[in-house]
Amino acid sequence: MSRKKQHRFEHNIIADNVIERGKELYTSIKGKWNEVFFKNSNPITVELACGKGEYTVGLSKQFPDVNFIGVDIKGDRIARGSKKAMDLNLSNVAFLRTGIQYLDEFFEPEEIDEIWLVHPDPQPRDKEEKRRLTNQKFLDIYKIYLKNEGIFHLKTDSEFLFDYSLEVIKADPEFELLDYTDDLYNSDLREGHFDIVTHYEKLFNEKGATIHYLKAKLIKKAS
Repeated sequence: MSRKKQHRFEHNIIADNVIERGKELYTSIKGKWNEVFFKNSNPITVELACGKGEYTVGLSKQFPDVNFIGVDIKGDRIARGSKKAMDLNLSNVAFLRTGIQYLDEFFEPEEIDEIWLVHPDPQPRDKEEKRRLTNQKFLDIYKIYLKNEGIFHLKTDSEFLFDYSLEVIKADPEFELLDYTDDLYNSDLREGHFDIVTHYEKLFNEKGATIHYLKAKLIKKAS
């Protein structure tokens, strides 16, 4: 392990805005994010597979009355987002180190107001479909934790993943597609992203990639 990576892991151990295995809140935060961590009743936005947390931190600066949680399994990545949030004195940011498949251990049903997926791995091969974070299995997971009329966002450089996700969401009777574009930075939707650019998106832009975006609202059916 490199010295820099080791320092990041050490940062996570002492950082108050990082929740990971070994910390008390790791096993007790479920359903109590507002009560215990943020100590307010503001809406909760979660960025899944948040990487270095650029979107989590960027949006939290724009919306101080919203609580943001970045979720990623890579500790060295979220350490960078954690440190940036601390440097900016942002109290509405948390980072959770876990896999998306374990959301049930940290969130109660309908605890989340919005979910963001920003440049997830497109998993383009047919045999990888089950790992795509917008396949029906994952959408059904997100539905559990999103509130009724909660919002789901996808931002991607992958035309393949964008088209695939559009198809899956359009076919889901509980999602209403609100907006989408296959060229975000040349659309009216750009303003709502505040030109927040992730590390990987910067690389994509330098290679001339077009950024795609969609926004959908969850309409839960009465049981």
